[in-house]
Amino acid sequence: MTELKYINKFFYKYRFRLIVGILITIVAKIFALQIPQLIRESLNVVEDYNNNIITDLDFVKSQLIINIIYIIGAALIAGMFTFLMRQTLIVMSRLIEFDLKNEIFLQYENLSLNFYKKNRTGDLMNRISEDVGKVRMYFGPAIMYTMNMLVLFIVAITKMINIDAKLTMYTLLPLPILSVAIYLLSRTINKRSSIVQIYLSKLTTFSQEIFSGINVIKAYGIENQTTNNFASLAIESKNKNISLYKAQALFFL
Repeated sequence: MTELKYINKFFYKYRFRLIVGILITIVAKIFALQIPQLIRESLNVVEDYNNNIITDLDFVKSQLIINIIYIIGAALIAGMFTFLMRQTLIVMSRLIEFDLKNEIFLQYENLSLNFYKKNRTGDLMNRISEDVGKVRMYFGPAIMYTMNMLVLFIVAITKMINIDAKLTMYTLLPLPILSVAIYLLSRTINKRSSIVQIYLSKLTTFSQEIFSGINVIKAYGIENQTTNNFASLAIESKNKNISLYKAQALFFL
C-alpha cells in the first residue's frame, strides 16, 4: 500500500463522486438484502396456512401480493442504485486512469534520451497501458466490492443473529479458514499476475523491435527464425495467462 499513497491524491480530486458512490453502494446493498427476508415471510404465510394456523385464504393472498410487490420494488430499486453505483465509482476510476496516463506521458516527455536507450519501448508502453489499468482496479472495483462486503456482513449477520444466533455461529465457523485460503490464493494470483506482466512486456518489446527492424530481417533472410521466436514467446505468454486464470477461477468455485 506504500506505493499507492502517491495516487491517493486522486481520491480528493474526485471526492464528490467517491462519497456519493459509497452512499449509493450502501443503499443498493440494503435494498438487495430485503428480498430474502420478504421471500421468507411469504413462505411462512403459506406454511401457516397449510398448518391451519391461518385459515383466511383472502388474507394469505393479499399478504402474498403485497410481498410480491415489495420484492419487485426492492429489486428494481436495488438494480437502479447498482447502476448508479457503477456510474459513479467505475466512471471515477476511469477518470483517474485517464489523469494518471496523462501524468505518466508528461513524465515520459521530460525524460532524457539516455533513459530511452536503457529501457525498451515495449516495456514503457506496457507501463502506461496495462499497469495503469491494474492500478485502476484499486480506485473503482476495489472500493465498490469492499463496501458491498462490509454492508453485506453488517446487515446480513445482524439479521441472522436476530433469527437464530446459534445457527449463525455455526455458519460463520468456516470464515477464518476461508480468510486464510483467500489470502494465500491472492498471493498466488499476485505472483502469477506479475509474471504475466513481464511476458506482456517482452511480447510488446519483441513486436516493436520486429516492426522497426523489418528491413534488417528481410535483408538477412531470417523471417522464419523471427516468426518461430515470436511464436515461442507468444505460447509462453499464453501458458502464463492460463496459469493466472486457473488461479483466478478458484474464486468462483
